[in-house]
Amino acid sequence: MAVGILLVGGFGTRLMPLTKHTPKPMLTVAGLPVTEHQLAMAKKAGITTVVLATSYLSEVFIPYFGDGSQWGMKLLYAVEKEPLGTGGAIRNAAKLLVGNESIVVFNGDVLSSHNLKQQIAEHEANNADVTLHLTAVEDARAYGCVPIDETGRVSAFLEKMENPITNTINAGCYVFKASVVESIPAESVVSVERQTFPDLVAQGGKVCGFLDNSYWLDIGTPNALLKGSVDLVQSRADTSALTSENVKTHTSQALIMQAAVVDASAVIDQGSCVAHEAIVEAGAHVSASIIEAGAHIGAGARIVDSFIARGAVVASNAQITRSFVTNDEISPIG
Repeated sequence: MAVGILLVGGFGTRLMPLTKHTPKPMLTVAGLPVTEHQLAMAKKAGITTVVLATSYLSEVFIPYFGDGSQWGMKLLYAVEKEPLGTGGAIRNAAKLLVGNESIVVFNGDVLSSHNLKQQIAEHEANNADVTLHLTAVEDARAYGCVPIDETGRVSAFLEKMENPITNTINAGCYVFKASVVESIPAESVVSVERQTFPDLVAQGGKVCGFLDNSYWLDIGTPNALLKGSVDLVQSRADTSALTSENVKTHTSQALIMQAAVVDASAVIDQGSCVAHEAIVEAGAHVSASIIEAGAHIGAGARIVDSFIARGAVVASNAQITRSFVTNDEISPIG
């Protein structure tokens, strides 16, 4: 059985001010932290041991997830004292793993519905050093390209270019042979994308691509974060994390989590979600928005295309459009 490493140490600079006190992977999409959706995907693929590779605001993860037993998983925590890059973070986290099982690495910025179980199976059947999830995008100029040959082996890792030779990109989920992870220098700043993978290809290592064009989204920008939440509410993405235990009401228009209080006269639509213990008062209208846990939306308020952070209060009859709202400030979404 494979084990997992989830890279959740990023600063989330593009999502400030939301990430001032909350690490990006702990921001809510469809009523739950991004990390919880990723763990549900891992468990669905048969992975029950996962190391969370943390750095920025690492102390936020443990009180929420604990030892993982609530999710039927074993969760461990590796904290970076200094940022080590993707490769360094993977190597640091792998110290907590024992055995020679395949190691699946997840990028904390990504929502994906690809067939991870099949990716792992193909990796092991091919006896590959690394197998990367690849996906095709309409415009690859914003990404590095990863061409594969007719056998499915990766032939190169190319930087962003104006005229990409392929629209196949690195989708941020990797299955490693354990020995390859062990070969990454310890306590060093290493990028798997810029160093480990290209070096493996150059040395004739078996780096394979797993091409799967299922739902995939980088949630690193404000617009993408909101889109990811709406897509989950409207079931365009894998909703494995949404269960009868944590969901009170789920339609294509709205997701209301357990312990949320929504007045019968309030309107929740366009794929909005209201997290647990949030309150939406009479006559309020929440559209295509995220209401995090414990937030309070006053009577008659209108919230459109916005993110209302944990515990934030929106006054009665307020009009909030395309904004981040925290306890400290309201910031427009560009």
